[in-house]
Amino acid sequence: MTDGPEYQLHRTVVLVGMMGSGKSAIGRAMADRLHVPFVDSDAAIEAAAALSIAEIFERDGEAFFREREAEVLRRLLSGPPGIVSTGGGAFLAERNRAAISEMGVALWLDADLETLWDRVRHKDTRPLLRTPDPKGTLTAIYNERRPIYEHAGVRLQVARDATIEDTTQSALDALTSRPDIMEIT
Repeated sequence: MTDGPEYQLHRTVVLVGMMGSGKSAIGRAMADRLHVPFVDSDAAIEAAAALSIAEIFERDGEAFFREREAEVLRRLLSGPPGIVSTGGGAFLAERNRAAISEMGVALWLDADLETLWDRVRHKDTRPLLRTPDPKGTLTAIYNERRPIYEHAGVRLQVARDATIEDTTQSALDALTSRPDIMEIT
């Protein structure tokens, strides 16, 4: 843990953004620094269903998964303030954006396309990129989702070569600019 100021988190922070933007890594580091729970919404869905997301999609379809995703997100927002990382598609649904805005705040980790590509190009854990042209697919997803991510309550430009610690501190600084979300104590 890094020495520094102590913070009081007033609302749950939901990290949104593209695959590779750092939602899970930054979310865990933020929760650590703030001494609050961290939950990955996809992991919470898998735990509730006792199935992997791929199995849920295969067995019940995407519409069923999106319903469970909205339910889990609302449940996480109803608890004490914490940090939640979401799958890249969760923020696309209007009902999820509304719930996040009403009960928490969305923090958009805005990484540029080249940074995202550098981070995901050698990983085989991204099913959406299992295409003949993965960079073209990533570019299309990026261009489609970026205007929706712009609806987030707080935006953080992710620096290309920033460490997890640097990005975490930048996120905390951005959140303290909103005393309704978080304050330095």
